[in-house]
Amino acid sequence: MNAVSGPKSKLTQSRRHPVAIIDIGSNSIRLCVYDGLIRTPTPMFNEKVLCALGQGLDARGRLNPDGVVMAKAALGRFIALARAMGAARIDILATAAVRDAKDGADFVASIERETGAKITVLSGEEEAKLAALGVMCGKPGMTGLVADLGGGSLDLVEVDHGGFGSFASLPLGVLRIAEKAGDDRAKALDYIEKHLNKNDWLLAMQGQPLYAVGGAWRSLARLCIAQTGYPLQVLDNFTIGRREADGLVDLISRQSRRSLEKFGAVSKKRVATLPQAALLLSHLMVLAKPERLVFSVYGLREGQFYKHLPENLKAEDPLIAACRDLARRLGRFAEHADEIMVWSAPLFAGEADQDQRLRMASALLSDAFWNEHPDYRAEQAFLRTFRMPFMGLEHQERAFLALSMFARHQGNPEAPFAQQAKG
Repeated sequence: MNAVSGPKSKLTQSRRHPVAIIDIGSNSIRLCVYDGLIRTPTPMFNEKVLCALGQGLDARGRLNPDGVVMAKAALGRFIALARAMGAARIDILATAAVRDAKDGADFVASIERETGAKITVLSGEEEAKLAALGVMCGKPGMTGLVADLGGGSLDLVEVDHGGFGSFASLPLGVLRIAEKAGDDRAKALDYIEKHLNKNDWLLAMQGQPLYAVGGAWRSLARLCIAQTGYPLQVLDNFTIGRREADGLVDLISRQSRRSLEKFGAVSKKRVATLPQAALLLSHLMVLAKPERLVFSVYGLREGQFYKHLPENLKAEDPLIAACRDLARRLGRFAEHADEIMVWSAPLFAGEADQDQRLRMASALLSDAFWNEHPDYRAEQAFLRTFRMPFMGLEHQERAFLALSMFARHQGNPEAPFAQQAKG
């Protein structure tokens, strides 16, 4: 079944019921409230608090006491916010720090007693697979290695056409590496090799894409974008070929904190652990030898969201579903997209499914920008399409879709930004 002939979202529907997911990580706690259980997770509220629950965990075996105080306050507030927004469900997931700490169970019991909410402490396997499901939410049927780096653990899982293979949850979170090695690169590399080299199955991943998930690696992507002058500030699906990735990541891993701060692309809080995150990614690429490095902004929370979608919604193409929703909300004649597809079909005889998918997305968006000022409509349609948080869209496809909206609104093909998008 191709993207266009698959199930379609309704163009009219009643008010959606929000879905809330709280992620209790080793470094931060985040609340995401999504605008209903629809094909594409659309955050209507997204906030995090840095609590560093996992700081000092290996030395003490217990959660960071200061972090516990902050976490309790943050969780009480987040749960109250989710309830105030009318969340149909509130999923609270705890990961490596709570799982590994001696007092993790007491922490969970205290929160549940004070708030009446239920907390699920994920196993390493569950955490790894939820991160992979998050990537699959935007790339159904994908194949490759998903690597999710948090404060307390590195979770790896092999995905083969949407099915799970080998996996590992390793004590290689950025907080743990920093505490084990400080700024000593050789000591950090020894610690990384000790845990990573045991996973022989990574050698069989050669030639597959490597999907990098997690805040530390998103910061790495921001730095790569800044250093290469890449024209699109969209992290999801930012892709680098293996050779270029090796050079960039290795270079970043050798920089001091002071040098990295000068780039200005990453917050000071992230800079502190960026060299360790880069060193870990560099060694992972040495072992797995991926064809390309792909950064994903979707992970555990989106995996939890995707896990609970009805099967009929999972079957929808995420890009087409998002475009249909935009057409319903912003367009005047959303139903005309199907007519445009039929009318234009003779011009595209023998087109590939991927091309047909982009043509359908263009048809759905063709009336979504009618209310922009006429003098700026073409430019606004281009910019909004180019930067919109679509799932399941490669950067080249994003440029194509933006240019199609620019042309539809009779934009000047010589405009500098249009020339840049053509590459």
